[in-house]
Amino acid sequence: MSFYSVSSSPVVSSEVSAVQFPGVDQGSVMVAVPVSALSWPIAEGSSGDGRSAMVVTDAGKIANGDLVVWCKVVAVASAVVRRDGRVQAEGRPCDHARLGVLEEQLDQMVGPGTIEAIAAGVHPTGKIKGEKRRELSVAFALRATVLMTLMPQADARQVMATLLGDLLAVPWKRAHVVPSGTVLSTWRTAIGPKPLLDLQHLVLDAAFAELGDTPPGVEVGGGLRIGAIDGTVTRMSDTSANRAEFGTAGTAGTGYPQIRHLHVSDAFTRDTFAAPTGPAGGDKAEAEQTLLDRALAEYPQVFTKNRLWIMDRNFPGVPRIAAMLGTGTHVLIRVKSDIRLSRIGDFLPDGSYLATISGGGATLTVRVVEYHVTLAGATTAELFCLVTDLHDHLQHPAHLLAAAYRWRWDGSETALREAKSTLHATAGGSGAILRSHSPALVRQEHAAWMIATELVHALTRAATAVAAPFTKGPRTGLPVAARDLSFTTARHTAIATITTTTAGLPASARAAARHDALQTITTVRGTTDRHRHRDRKIKTRQPFPQATASIATSTVPAVIHVCGTTAAPTATITDLRPATPTSVDTPPDTITEYAA
Repeated sequence: MSFYSVSSSPVVSSEVSAVQFPGVDQGSVMVAVPVSALSWPIAEGSSGDGRSAMVVTDAGKIANGDLVVWCKVVAVASAVVRRDGRVQAEGRPCDHARLGVLEEQLDQMVGPGTIEAIAAGVHPTGKIKGEKRRELSVAFALRATVLMTLMPQADARQVMATLLGDLLAVPWKRAHVVPSGTVLSTWRTAIGPKPLLDLQHLVLDAAFAELGDTPPGVEVGGGLRIGAIDGTVTRMSDTSANRAEFGTAGTAGTGYPQIRHLHVSDAFTRDTFAAPTGPAGGDKAEAEQTLLDRALAEYPQVFTKNRLWIMDRNFPGVPRIAAMLGTGTHVLIRVKSDIRLSRIGDFLPDGSYLATISGGGATLTVRVVEYHVTLAGATTAELFCLVTDLHDHLQHPAHLLAAAYRWRWDGSETALREAKSTLHATAGGSGAILRSHSPALVRQEHAAWMIATELVHALTRAATAVAAPFTKGPRTGLPVAARDLSFTTARHTAIATITTTTAGLPASARAAARHDALQTITTVRGTTDRHRHRDRKIKTRQPFPQATASIATSTVPAVIHVCGTTAAPTATITDLRPATPTSVDTPPDTITEYAA
């Protein structure tokens, strides 16, 4: 096997990129050609390989009743005419492959030609050397790695076949076939993780900036948007290198090696803003706290004054809370029962109170909200205790803060489960998830996964702009939010556009394909806010309807009673939109954390 270098020449010429078709305002460009006008250009007795396109001669005007061939435009490329008459295309299919509406969305978020710009700065190492052009390119390998994380049941060759799509049918100047998985792995190794890590930063920063100017989806007062922070581990191929680098969260080193990442997201839309990674071994709480420290240092732009970050009981530590508050951002953190809170003064009118919390040589004054949850008239035994830096009980009432804590689950647990649905072997619940066999490729694949899932989320956000309001049910007349749309439908729709949306299509056709895809995404709307609850006793992947008897599901409104107030609330929230009246009940469709 010989290895060749990457050409530095433009992959798709500016002349081709500037091509416009008359009257094109649809995603798939069709050309009608009379059968009588088609001819085979190869001279009789030619010794060539026979690879050629048919050509059109003297088409004339089409009349009613004429037999017509309907041709779909796949690529626009310069013609190569052989001596025997064969008409072939200049270039390589990998140079024309694109990620369909995912790439259209990427270019809208970050800027046109983002992947090509990143690829231009990459200098492959290792086996990619020589002078001739190869079946793959840097840009194609980056796209294939991203697409791989959205196609859990496809092997590497099937992923590349999907990315190339109809381009494989074009008679290129040099015959091309779908490369093997080994070839893609060689390119991925030569590229390394940095290009996709750079692209991840661009995509996540763009998502954060896009949501920064939108109204909050959950009311906590003061116009604050709520975010969620939680850690997760993801399995990978069990190789000695992966095990040595990342370790495992299992006892005594058992189980698959895993990478741990801290998921920093918008709690209402589930968009990801940051995802620092590290090894899975060691104490879970300490590992996640370390990643939070890194997030503060590496993603300072995320921790803004208009954000309220909701965290569970693994994160509190006074110096860490102080570091977060030092950025100007705000926190709402559940504390463990053994954390000492020294009350200052009387209870405030909303039932909350001020207290000091000390540790690590630091002391902070926080506002404490304690509450119970009642389901069907039965109050749960567990007391929920939250601390926040929001001291103004008039602007940020206790019942709003208590109701907001439930959104940690949507922003973290549901978002992570949604993201992991795209990964290899998830459905079976066993085996590896990330496919890569070396630590560098694990980091590369993890970055590609974050990019891919965020682009799918971005499509659902964009789809809300073309979605008609609800026409039936309790939300009649209300606008559609991104969380109402199916993540799975958005993923499948995006993949379906990849085979037909290539670099040769005019911008108007690509824009039309994106609009059609967004319309398709709006047709499948999830049923949210159904007042469903289940004790969080174990980590489980069981969906609500199939929950076992030991993890009973109840379908009743959850009511919060803030300690220090005299009467329990009676109002019920039926939907979560900024326009709905404020209530003291918890948002419905919650998984209430009753267990320690």
